[in-house]
Amino acid sequence: MSECVEIETCSSPGQDSLAQDFVQFAVASGVLRFGEFKTKAGRLSPYFFNAGLFDDGAKLGKLAQFYAQRLLGSGIEFDMIFGPAYKGIPLGAVLAVELARLGRNVPFAYNRKEAKDHGEGGSLVGAPLQGRVLIVDDVMSAGTAVRESIALIQQAGATAHAVVIALDRQEKATENGQDVEHSAVQYVQNQLGLQVCSVAKLNDLLQYLQHHRVPGLADAHERVAAYRARYGADGA
Repeated sequence: MSECVEIETCSSPGQDSLAQDFVQFAVASGVLRFGEFKTKAGRLSPYFFNAGLFDDGAKLGKLAQFYAQRLLGSGIEFDMIFGPAYKGIPLGAVLAVELARLGRNVPFAYNRKEAKDHGEGGSLVGAPLQGRVLIVDDVMSAGTAVRESIALIQQAGATAHAVVIALDRQEKATENGQDVEHSAVQYVQNQLGLQVCSVAKLNDLLQYLQHHRVPGLADAHERVAAYRARYGADGA
């Protein structure tokens, strides 16, 4: 049985309560960690979000509740769910289960990294891709998984309509090894034309660290704020 960190909390006016609850859940579950971590872009980040550590039924069930609540509150319309391999597969599955529990039963599909040449064959599994498709993932670093998903969805004759993620890092994306002014989320919204819904953002994490005391994290707010100041995307 997993153990959670005891966290002393206090409330603050104007906070997104769902985002604050999610950040606290991620910290307590050991999914959101602080220290020094190298990102795909080669940056040294003072925090790391590893959705793979939502690793038991209770955590996955709670995670699905956060996704579903944020998604249903967003007003985004969709006809089915798609989970890109690999992390998007369990995320999409548990979200589909939670939505069905809430009375919103929708089809679910996912892809394999390598197409099968036996059995049913192909790279897609689950319900046929059709209508307005919602892509589910954990974070969006470069938008690569989204672009790959869009290609698969379009090849099937469906429409990639929106993306829901757990955490928006709100930081500059990289192209050809160079920082650019927009974030991956902004690129997906503005260049690819998809709606993006996130359970929480880096700004929510900063609010959390400012108003909550977590053992061993006395300087976490300062370090995360410095990272945001250096790599944050304008308007993200």
